[in-house]
Amino acid sequence: MQHERPGIELSGRPLGFAEMAAIGAGKATISASATGMARIAIAREIVEDAIASGMPVYGSTTGVGAMKDVEWSADELDTFNLGLVRAHHFGTGTPFSCNVVRNAMAIRVNTALTGQVGCTPELIQAYITMLEADLIPVVRRTGSIGCADIGLMGQIGAVLTGVGEAVYRGQRMQAAEAFRAAGLQPVRMAPRDSLASLSINAVSFAAAAETTRNAAASIRILLATAMMAAGALGASRDPWKAVRHVGTAREALIGAWLCNASDDWNWPVATHVQDPLSLRMIAQVFGAVIENLLSTGHKILAATGRSDDNPVVVEGRVMTSGGSLPLDVTILLESAALCMAHAARNAFNRCVILGNGQRRDLPVNLVPPGRIATGFGPIIKLAGEIFSRVLSMSNPVSAQSLVVAAGLEDEAAFLPLVIERFERQMQALKRLAALEALLSAQAIDILGDEPKGVAAMLYEVVRKHADFYIVDRPLSAEVEAIEEELGSDDFLSKLTEQVPIASFDDFFALGSLDRIEERLTRQEPLISA
Repeated sequence: MQHERPGIELSGRPLGFAEMAAIGAGKATISASATGMARIAIAREIVEDAIASGMPVYGSTTGVGAMKDVEWSADELDTFNLGLVRAHHFGTGTPFSCNVVRNAMAIRVNTALTGQVGCTPELIQAYITMLEADLIPVVRRTGSIGCADIGLMGQIGAVLTGVGEAVYRGQRMQAAEAFRAAGLQPVRMAPRDSLASLSINAVSFAAAAETTRNAAASIRILLATAMMAAGALGASRDPWKAVRHVGTAREALIGAWLCNASDDWNWPVATHVQDPLSLRMIAQVFGAVIENLLSTGHKILAATGRSDDNPVVVEGRVMTSGGSLPLDVTILLESAALCMAHAARNAFNRCVILGNGQRRDLPVNLVPPGRIATGFGPIIKLAGEIFSRVLSMSNPVSAQSLVVAAGLEDEAAFLPLVIERFERQMQALKRLAALEALLSAQAIDILGDEPKGVAAMLYEVVRKHADFYIVDRPLSAEVEAIEEELGSDDFLSKLTEQVPIASFDDFFALGSLDRIEERLTRQEPLISA
């Protein structure tokens, strides 16, 4: 179904996950509100008055970092501002996706519309024009210590001046070539524009938003496979019912989901007094995880609507600022990484129980009776390796010491590194969910159960890619195929439609891009937690 391409007007207010999903995919046009542009013009006049008065303005008429006391004459400013942005094109490694870069550019526009930056209106229009043309700078991801993304945003700023690399119409090329192909002209960096184009955390915030949304999707899939495994193991639903009365609000929400998602599947209960904790405490584990993800998501969105520049324009003056340290977002993301380790352990424990022959007379390693096979014993070790990977990336790194710029810059959050580790956790969790679903499907078939609802959806995906196991065979490609389909937007859309968690699913805009575009076009209000 074709939808009208939604238009998103930026105004300085925080963005939402649905808006960033559409902007990142290049499926929305953006514009700047008239009120926001008026604020930019007022702030710019204040900066120009300060420069005209002879007042040193950091990064505009002076050097930066250890060169803060070096002042440039009026004749030197053009050379300095052009060189400043190009000098900060030093990132290396694998590039960020175009989705992240598009959102980083939109965040730069949006935060400037607060009227607290002091850049020229022409700089902001240049970002919008590049997005309209879908001329997207290549931003290599290693180059920020998480105290302003100077080596990341600097790559975007350098492309604005016509150097570096960009992706235009799907082709990676030199920036100058991309500008010619798009019929655009490079930007002249006026005083303040260079620093405004590089000394902010927009790439990190864009990447954090994408990764946290992916984490929300991964957790939704892992919660579903947890319920499937619980059914295959004959778990009691009583703890899920009880938590609705005695748990936290988030725990009660997960308990209700588990009950609703399993309502049509009347599995035989194999519980004697009570179940292992990895079955009884699914609601507690996932309740804590989604509580953290919602808090982290709100914190990231708030960052998309505030200026983290230095200097800033406030109270009619140009003032120095410490806003470029994104410690609030970083610490919550590190907490989210710890939550992922708990979710991974919870899933791994169920994988072990599925294969150890202690529940419902299931055979060891899920080898069907009468068959000569090693079965799933070896692959459970893969589940353990995945859990260890997730755990190893949950240790905090933000508080480590680093002193640069002649001792002037001695605080950093290492947000890009935290995000990169979080991304790797998400990849591991998706594979762990595939393993849990595969093991559960084998147990279900051995027992002759008939899963319903959400469990039936998962079972169908598993059996699409992996037959019932009766003879030892390679499993690598099967696991990867299950992982890919369970992690797809189409499957997630079906899952969230079947049994939604509205306050979570809608906040993170989970599901297919078509659904997001349609919702934005209809201008439905976002549902927040």
